[in-house]
This record gives sequence, C-alpha cells and structure tokens, in this order.
Amino acid sequence: MRKTLLGQITPEEFLREYWQKKPLLIRQAWTDFAEIIDYARLAELARRDDVESRLIEYKNQQWKLESGPFPPSRLARLAETDWTLLVQNVNHHIPHISELLYRFDFLPYTRLDDLMISYAPPGGTVGPHYDSYDVFLLQVGGKKRWQISSDDASGFIEDAPIRVLKAFNPEQEWILEHGDMLYLPPKYAHYGVALEPGMTYSIGFRAPKTQEIAGKFLEFLQDELCLDGMYADPDAQVTATPARIDEQFTQRISQMLNKVTWNEDTVREFIGRYFSEPKPDVFFDPKDEVLEFDDFVAAVSEHGVALELKSQILYCDDTLYLNGEVVECEPESIPCLQMLANTRELPAGEYDETLLETLYIYYEYAYLAPKHGHAV
Repeated sequence: MRKTLLGQITPEEFLREYWQKKPLLIRQAWTDFAEIIDYARLAELARRDDVESRLIEYKNQQWKLESGPFPPSRLARLAETDWTLLVQNVNHHIPHISELLYRFDFLPYTRLDDLMISYAPPGGTVGPHYDSYDVFLLQVGGKKRWQISSDDASGFIEDAPIRVLKAFNPEQEWILEHGDMLYLPPKYAHYGVALEPGMTYSIGFRAPKTQEIAGKFLEFLQDELCLDGMYADPDAQVTATPARIDEQFTQRISQMLNKVTWNEDTVREFIGRYFSEPKPDVFFDPKDEVLEFDDFVAAVSEHGVALELKSQILYCDDTLYLNGEVVECEPESIPCLQMLANTRELPAGEYDETLLETLYIYYEYAYLAPKHGHAV
C-alpha cells in the first residue's frame, strides 16, 4: 500500500476530523525523498526569469521584501542569519517535486495548487501570519520552531511589504525536524523560525474568492454566449425629460439580460477550463526537434507517456480538459485519457492508433512527452 503522508491516520479520518477544522502535526510524515533540493539548487531556480521567487529579510525591526530573479551577486551578499528565500511552483521544474505534490491526491486536483520551497538559515522567518487556504508544511533538513494560534484578529502591520500580524499569541508550539509535517486550516495564524539551516516544502491548495470565480465565470460566459435580437421600442412615446432613465427602458434592458442563463453543464465546462488553465506566468515551449509520429509511437510503447510538469488534465463524464482546452478525441480513447489525468502518466504498452494520434497532437504542443523525454 502506498504511503499517504498522513502518518497513522487514513485520508478519510483526516478529512473527517481535521480538514478545514483543526491543525495536525504528523511526525515523520515523509522521508522517502528521491533527492534533497539543497540551497544551491534552490538559488539556481531563483536566478531564472521564468520562476517566481522572493527574498524576505528582517533587519533593524523592519521587514524587507525583494522579488526575483536574483543575480548571483545578490545572493552572495546574504548574511548568515535572518533571511528566507522562497521559490514558487517548484513542481513545474523538478520531476520528483511534482511527484511529491501529486501524492496529495486524496483531494481533487481542482483544489491542489503548488509546492513552494523556502530555505532559511537560523533566524529566518516570514513573520507571524495566516493564509486564506489550507497548507501542509513539510520540514526538509534542519529544524524549525512553529507556533500557531486560532486568534487572527489583530490585523496586519500597515505599510509592511509582507503580511505580518500586529499581535501574535501562540497557543501551541512544536519543533519540526526532517520529515515532520504540519497541516493548518485556512486563516490559522502561524509563525515559523528556523533554528538550523533547512527548508520548508509548502503544499498549498486553491481557494479562490467568490468575487474571483464570479468574474472569471462572467468572462467565460461572454466568450460562450450567442444571444439573438437587439433593442427595440416601436411604441416609444414623446418625453419631456429626455435625461431621465425611464421605467420602460429599464424593463426592456432587464428582459434582454434575462436571456443570459446557465445550467450545471455550463458550470462544469467552466470548471474544467478554468481549473486546468495554466497560471498567467506559465508557458509551454515546443521542442526545436520533435519525434516523428512513428518514433513517438515506438517511444510510448517502450517507455510510456507522462504529462509535462506544468500540465493539468481534468475531466467530467466523457469530456476532458487539458490546460484550459477541451480535448478532442474519439470515445474509445477516453478511458486511457482519464487514466492519464488521474495518474499523470500511462505505462509502456501498445495503444490504439486513435489515442496515439491524440497524444501526439499534445506532444507537439509540449503538453506531454514519452517518459524518457520527460521535462527536468
């Protein structure tokens, strides 16, 4: 049985007793790392312009925030204590980090966001704060003291470049060592301070605001709607107050807007497109040299195929969505594509030509690749 990262409790128990309810400390949740991302590797990512990174320092009672990419000379000037380097979406760039992220598959991929890695020497911290989403904090190397509190009412320090609570009154405290993990529900205040050089892998979950979802859904409707007719008022009357918005005009406009309707199928399609759509800073670069179709088929037969690290497939019934697009495929290909969506790979083997043709299209888009050519 595959290890679940939840210690001695089952995913069902975790969702019933802890998820969005109360914190959970899991000792030795995960120690089976394919490799450890050391500071040098993280700094290398932070120097790239296609990677989102931040540097947080606390100097002279003041918080300081810088955004990457960082030249080597800047990172070389860092002190021995009191700073934190954070790199977002490391799962987009390193395969075994992506594999770790997708081990949290006891929840739907529509909720899973990214795996951020932060490195801190002794004293490194981002201050007491809370997140508006669920988060797992996995300690990798070193030691970090975590204090948590259910009280988040103090508000944040004005004019600070990061969200730091004005007052923090800890209710519980632990020291996390390599492999220990802390789960926190949304808006649970927490304050982590590195005691030894080490990293925190932060697994975050998507929790979009209602306003964001509504705005994106209206954008989706704008692209999908096709309404007939135009404004007409054949019974118009002479008016002595031409600047007044009259009731009849309002009623007619209201009737036109009533044609904007949707149902659950519309919402499902919006979910499939929106929640599989790459983030704005994510781009897919087709390779300069791609395999010919017959060579691609041979590679899949020998090695299997895997999604590129930045790709996401979701599905509802027989409709699949890959990176915000509806997948055009034959009905007989759907079971294998659903397997690819759930496991992010297909094993080596012989597959129907219609499926292979579909896979090859998305291989040319750089959305997937034979496993031996998977992104690194």
